[in-house]
Amino acid sequence: MSDFYTIGIETSCDDSCVAILKNERDLIVNLISSQIDIHTLFGGVVPEIASRKHLEAINPLIEKALTDAKLSYSDIDLVSVTKGPGLMGSLLVGISAGKALSLAANKPMIGANHMEGHICANYLAHKDLEPPFVTLVVSGGHTYLVKVKSYTDYEVIGKTRDDAAGESYDKVARKMGLGYPGGPKIDKLAKEGNPKSVDFPRVMLEKDSYDFSFSGLKTAVINYIHQMEQKNIDFNKADIAASFQDAVVDVLVDKSMRLIKESGYDKLALSGGVAANSRLRGRLEEACRENDIKFYYPHIELCTDNAAMIAMTGYLHYQAGEVSDKFMKVYPNLEI
Repeated sequence: MSDFYTIGIETSCDDSCVAILKNERDLIVNLISSQIDIHTLFGGVVPEIASRKHLEAINPLIEKALTDAKLSYSDIDLVSVTKGPGLMGSLLVGISAGKALSLAANKPMIGANHMEGHICANYLAHKDLEPPFVTLVVSGGHTYLVKVKSYTDYEVIGKTRDDAAGESYDKVARKMGLGYPGGPKIDKLAKEGNPKSVDFPRVMLEKDSYDFSFSGLKTAVINYIHQMEQKNIDFNKADIAASFQDAVVDVLVDKSMRLIKESGYDKLALSGGVAANSRLRGRLEEACRENDIKFYYPHIELCTDNAAMIAMTGYLHYQAGEVSDKFMKVYPNLEI
C-alpha cells in the first residue's frame, strides 16, 4: 500500500504556514514564515499588511515544502486548508492557494477549522492519544472547554463570553508597555514577580458554568495600573504580571479539572497558542498528577499557528468520508 500525503496550508492570522503529513501522524515538513517583527512595530496585527505578506510567502513556501519532502504536486493525495476562523484577507490567501493546488493537481480538498486544528496538534505530539478526552483550547481569540468524543465529533461545554485568555494577555501587556505579542512577554516577566502581590478577581460566572470571561480581569488590571500612575506610586511590573497570570490560570485550571471529573474521562489535552504558557502547563500538569489524569500538550512549535495541525485535521475528516466543495468560502467567525 502506497503512502498517503496531505499538504496543509494555514494563513488565518499573521503566520504563513505549509506542512506535509505522511499517512496518519508522520509529520515530514512543517514550515512557518512569521510576521511578528513587522506587526510588533504597530503593537498588534494589521490585517491589510498580514494578507499582503501572505501573498508574498505562500507560493514559495509550498514549493519549498515539496522540495524538502522530495515530492511533486502529483504525489500529494489531499489538500487541507484553513477556512476559519481568522482574518478575512489572510484566510482568502490561503484558501485560494489551496483551491488552486487542488484543481491543478486534481486532488480532493478539505476546509479545516483552525480551532479544531489546535486540538489535533496533540495527535502529532502524542502518537498514543485517542478520543475520548477533554481538551482546553486557549488562543488569542478563543477559549474553549471541549469533550472530544471521536476524531471528528466535538461537544463544546464552555467558551469565552467576551475577551479570550490570549486576548487579555495582549491587552494587559500593551498597557504595561511590554509590546506584542503579549503572552510570551507576560509569562517571562511573571517568573520574576510575586503572584500574591495583587488580588485580582477570579471570574467563575454562574454556579456550575464552564464558560469564561476575562474582560473584567483585564479591566481590573488596567484600572489598578491607572490608579498607581495617578497617585505617583511606583509599582512592580513583574508582580502585576504574576498576579494577573495566576488569576487567568486559576480559572482555567479550576474549570478544566471540574469538567474532567464530571465527564469521567481520564485524559486532558491542552492546546492553542496559550498552551505554550509555562505557568498554565505546570499548574495543569500538577493538578492532573494529583487526580490520576493523563495530561497531554503539544510541543511549543505546534502550540502557535502551524499547518501541521491543519494537515492532521484534514486527514481525519477525509478518512471520515468528507470532501469540501471547490467553491468553499472562508468563515472568519467560525466556531468549533
